[in-house]
Amino acid sequence: MPEDQPRVLTASVHDFRYFAALLRGVNFANRASVSITADGFTVTVEEARCLTATAFVFSHVFDEFTYNPDAARPSQPSQLSQNDDDDELTATAFEIPLSTLMDCLNIFGTAGLAPGTSQKKRKANEDGDESDGGRGRGGRTNGKGKGRADEDDAGGNARLDQWFAPGKGTGMRMSYAGPGHPLTLLVAEESGGPTATCEITTWDPEPRLELAFDSDAAVLKIILKSSWLRDALSEIDPSTEKLTIIGNPPPPPGRAARSSAPPCFRLRAVGQFGSTEMDYPNDREVLETCECAHPVSFTYRFSHIARALRALQSSLKTSLRIDDEGLLSLQFMMPAPRRPGRRSEAFIEFWCLPLEND
Repeated sequence: MPEDQPRVLTASVHDFRYFAALLRGVNFANRASVSITADGFTVTVEEARCLTATAFVFSHVFDEFTYNPDAARPSQPSQLSQNDDDDELTATAFEIPLSTLMDCLNIFGTAGLAPGTSQKKRKANEDGDESDGGRGRGGRTNGKGKGRADEDDAGGNARLDQWFAPGKGTGMRMSYAGPGHPLTLLVAEESGGPTATCEITTWDPEPRLELAFDSDAAVLKIILKSSWLRDALSEIDPSTEKLTIIGNPPPPPGRAARSSAPPCFRLRAVGQFGSTEMDYPNDREVLETCECAHPVSFTYRFSHIARALRALQSSLKTSLRIDDEGLLSLQFMMPAPRRPGRRSEAFIEFWCLPLEND
């Protein structure tokens, strides 16, 4: 793509591991819908017309984020999202193969490294030529080995200094020129090291399952540490077919009432080899918030709930809500990277429909 061609989106970050963690939380379906606005973008996937998951990636996650909807082709104008405010928010939407994007981010094997991992130490035991042949599925990749880095400092690699800072992990620059163009990634371990350019095919967006959660109709609201829910789901047998979420009103004050009251939150797993129940005690150290006016119980397919395990592994807290029709909403608050003077929170949300009553 020519350098002077207008781009709808240009975004760069010196260390993309936080960005990769957000995408990894919804990477259970290959085809993903991307919607870009001036505030950032969302990546949404769905499964079996019963489960949808969205990663909310705000613009402040990146060091540079420029959105120019007017750069799209005049014959294919950007889509307008509905908004009750007077000012309409312009959104550009397309679909991508999400697994290909994750492969491209991991082209140097650094997408999942811990923040303290030393890139130079890892590369000391590798052959520099290995970075030349990386190729993401469905994308075109051009590698540049370390041997040519010094020769090209005055050319291509010299421009990397304005996007990537040395010694801060693996950097990424992402751009999109509009409908009919690929999503282009420039990945570099350091400004003078190997680079890879990946072009990922994009498609026109298709209608997606819309699951609207009505907060006013919520019958159960719980906030707890993600580790509590992650450990419980991880212990359930993978062959489990159904998972029932049970909520009860908090007990009245008094030690006797609390000891005899049913748990505010219970998980019941039913499978071929029997059933398992896991109770969460009525303790603020476990359940930070529990709002439930009357006993509720809804059953879901466990394979759908288990899709949230990746997001649970990276998140700090989980907000679990169920409305009066059984629609389940799981919001995962992701840890914010240390970026002085900048708010960098992001979150992932799952929506899941209940099973019909037998």
